[in-house]
Amino acid sequence: MLTAPTIVMKFGGTSVADAERIKRAAHRIVAQREQGKRVVAVLSARGHTTDELIRAAEEVSPSPDPREMDMLLSTGERISCALCAMAINDLGHKAISLTGSQAGIVTDTSHTRARILDVRGDRIVEALESDMIVLVAGFQGVSTSRDVTTLGRGGSDTTAVAVAAALHAEVCEIYTDVSGVFSADPRLVPNARKLPFVSFEEMLEMASSGAKVLQLRAVEYARTHGVRIHCRSSFEDGPGTFVIGEDETMEHPLITAVTHSTEEARITLVGVPDRPGAAAEIFEALAAAGCNLDTIIQNEPRTEGVHAEVSFTLASDDLRSAEAALLPVIADQGLKVETDRRIGKVSIVGAGMKSHPGVSAKVFRTLADEGINLEMISTSPIKISCVIRADAVPRAVEALHTAFGLGDSDVHEELPLGQESR
Repeated sequence: MLTAPTIVMKFGGTSVADAERIKRAAHRIVAQREQGKRVVAVLSARGHTTDELIRAAEEVSPSPDPREMDMLLSTGERISCALCAMAINDLGHKAISLTGSQAGIVTDTSHTRARILDVRGDRIVEALESDMIVLVAGFQGVSTSRDVTTLGRGGSDTTAVAVAAALHAEVCEIYTDVSGVFSADPRLVPNARKLPFVSFEEMLEMASSGAKVLQLRAVEYARTHGVRIHCRSSFEDGPGTFVIGEDETMEHPLITAVTHSTEEARITLVGVPDRPGAAAEIFEALAAAGCNLDTIIQNEPRTEGVHAEVSFTLASDDLRSAEAALLPVIADQGLKVETDRRIGKVSIVGAGMKSHPGVSAKVFRTLADEGINLEMISTSPIKISCVIRADAVPRAVEALHTAFGLGDSDVHEELPLGQESR
């Protein structure tokens, strides 16, 4: 007897924000079950629940204990799952809600930013074999020391992908408040084009440079485990964007998308000693504090004995932790510190850049023509990122989107191999 295909469906906070949206999600879940599929749904906390829980913690403690924060924050997703299970049961189907630990999601011991080590999905499989729909609380798990842990912002995406990998699901559908991945943020560029598909490599670069549709760690996990992702809208039917392996795509266009971020800050350390190990001490302190850095530039002195200057960017939310972590190093090395919260970043991403010269020249000329000064530049084989003033970001995004012809009227859609005639 053939086993029915398994599908994992993830619903974000806006998709379950109120009773009507929870019922809509329940109908979508049931529709998949009635098509003969085994269904696991991963739910986020409702609306702004997580923000409200964080505020509640800060009302009683200026520095909440990380373990207790995880106990508190994990409740939001459990509420969503229980409510959705009730709605599904009212539709005539059997449903069971599971916490992260009940679902067998095992993490390391890093509170508030844990990483998934394993998914022991026996209980999920047992429920599916009993003809039940399984609802799994996203964003959370249980550590190897048996404590509740959370995975950090956007962690429900990672939960969904990890469950899909463990169950060998045919697809992991990420339902959100947008209809897919676009060539730019439609709020800044009205004629931005919805992309029918992007490669894992491109999506990783987009997620790391500001695109918020999918969490970076979820895309990394999906690529590692070969999980096919379908990012689509909770509020309308129709296909969204498939994130697929490079071997499933045709030749890529030169540029796929323009991404941006205005939620970054920059730290500049002046007077770094010109000796081996000085930079290592700086970045070891930041790593120990769990700060993820993006662009890093070190200006080496041309004259022996003259000190160097190091600049790097990071998420604005990590700025306070970074400043605290650097205090001992600053005192030891006698550094001067400058911080800047008014920076932004604009990036172009495209696998076609690998085989096309002149892309960087076009980026820099386009921004120069807009009178936008480049403060830092970083590149990869398929991405060019420029740090600029935050207030110039909207203008930069629109100019680059136009310069590379990414609008609806400029680009012909490509289809994955094997789908040309569908």
